[in-house]
Amino acid sequence: MSRMTRSMATVCLSGTLEDKLDAAAAAGFDGVEIFESDLVSSPWSPERIREHCAESGLSVEMYQPFRDFEAVGPETLARNLRRAERKFDLMQRLGTDLLLVCSSTSPEAAADDDLAAEHLRTLAEHAAERGLRIAYEALAWGRHVDTWEHSAEIVRRADHPALGLCLDSFHVLSRAQRDPEVTDPAGVARIPGEKVFFLQLADAPYLETDVLQWSRHHRLFPGQGSFALAEFTAAVLAAGYRGPLSLEVFNDVYRQAEPGRVAVDAMRSLIALEEEVGRRADGPERERVTLTAPPQAPELAGIAFAELAVDAEWGHRIARVLAAMGFAHRGEHRSKPVQLWQQGDARILLNFGAEQDTAVSAIAVETADPEASALRAEALLAPRLPRTPGPAEADLSAVAAPDGTEVFFCRTGADSTGWLSDFVLTGAALDTPTALTRLDHVALAQPFDHFDEATLFYRAVLGLAPRHDSEFAAPFGLVRHRAVTDPGGRVRLALHGTVLRRGEWAPGVPDPQHVALATDDIIASARAMRARGVPLLSIPDNYYDDLEARLDLDPALVAELRECQVLYDRDADCEFFHCHTEVLGGRVFFEVVQRTGGYAGYGAVNAPVRMAAHRAARRG
Repeated sequence: MSRMTRSMATVCLSGTLEDKLDAAAAAGFDGVEIFESDLVSSPWSPERIREHCAESGLSVEMYQPFRDFEAVGPETLARNLRRAERKFDLMQRLGTDLLLVCSSTSPEAAADDDLAAEHLRTLAEHAAERGLRIAYEALAWGRHVDTWEHSAEIVRRADHPALGLCLDSFHVLSRAQRDPEVTDPAGVARIPGEKVFFLQLADAPYLETDVLQWSRHHRLFPGQGSFALAEFTAAVLAAGYRGPLSLEVFNDVYRQAEPGRVAVDAMRSLIALEEEVGRRADGPERERVTLTAPPQAPELAGIAFAELAVDAEWGHRIARVLAAMGFAHRGEHRSKPVQLWQQGDARILLNFGAEQDTAVSAIAVETADPEASALRAEALLAPRLPRTPGPAEADLSAVAAPDGTEVFFCRTGADSTGWLSDFVLTGAALDTPTALTRLDHVALAQPFDHFDEATLFYRAVLGLAPRHDSEFAAPFGLVRHRAVTDPGGRVRLALHGTVLRRGEWAPGVPDPQHVALATDDIIASARAMRARGVPLLSIPDNYYDDLEARLDLDPALVAELRECQVLYDRDADCEFFHCHTEVLGGRVFFEVVQRTGGYAGYGAVNAPVRMAAHRAARRG
């Protein structure tokens, strides 16, 4: 058995056709679908494109799209056939044998399945004379044919070996979401396998919007959206399809981003999709198709540490804040200017070797098998970071996340296999004067055009599931928030980003990051930290007046929250309390949180208040 080949439509990427082909080849794709507009704007001849693809290891899987062909009057049909013959000439020059024909959106098209089948059969006859084939696709907004079932019936009536179906996951699953009684994605498993000529894959968020706008602007790579893509792909394979797994993703962000990076993200999405489909395949299907299976993600036990990159000035100031928060300076790295600070099971590293402003430079996840975690990350195209351990230092594996954050895979322990062996202990007593117990989560700012890429990275590489999507209007623009969490809630990362942040009016914290620390008694923790001189963030009285009126809380509780500058949120019977330090350096602050009753969110409703308070503190 050979593995499934992987392809992508050139419309997925930015740049010229030449840029797109090079990016697809560099990312390891086997083939491409060439989009008409990309070819029309290219200075290269079809022969040169064909040659360049061959030299780059790419096959031209399909040329597309051919629009508004079927169920028209005789004169229009004659014109359409002449147009098709020119496209057949072009296809032969490109070296592809497959043309995508979309279901008509033309007002001239008639609601006549027999006529549509007759016309498509005629087109297939013309194609077959030249050794070519036609893949008919039902657009979700087609004038008369807008479901895969309808397109399959027309192909059945046409009954020509050179005519088959193109199944596009967006068109199938978007219609299934809107009209579950009209179309059934699982039914594709019953299509004769030889009639499925091509499979196009795209994910998407669930949106209540016009389906054409949804398609043209909001498609995503597999694993970045909400579609049941693995189930759909498994059903197509069960039908007997063995052609390429091909991506066709229209997305405004991708088509402006650097094409090489997007192509790698696309390839990662297919690898992760194949793994998920493989877990669903069983019986004879598993034996007939080979799908990529990267090493399984080991179970995670928590965040072992968060590392802050600091310069000399801010490093010493943050060290004083950590001491005031109750952290002990527990160790010094054997060979690097890195300090270990600890309280309870919460560990913060201060890396004084930075040449940048204060930032969260690394996180370490506790895993039962660090090397297996690293091998999985590499299989999913995460760049492994070179490290040369010194004498008596642990050989830690690390990869780079999309935003540049280093992700370490480790075990905590003082023996030679644990990362703590890298530190010479200071002998400082480990106490908990402010009752902080562990790292609750780490919040990482993401560039807007890398937000979905980061989601897929953490989902595929670490096995974290996206949760708690929200958008909120902050003082300086719309903020997008998404958490990624392991099933046990032991590893929580909060991703957030703004669409645009420009001008002198923007706050002095362009991309805030923070480390959240857990406590079982936030009022006691806040009082202790204030008494020890921690620069806690001041919250306006207006917030507490509104809180009391809006939620009808016990006045005594509101008084304590106001006294300690603690923010509050609740969800059913669950509660969330959180307070914050002022920003330390250019972008980092600490948060202290208390969760009760299984609260799993992040208090996003309070984020605009916190952001305004941080701005006021910076101005002061």
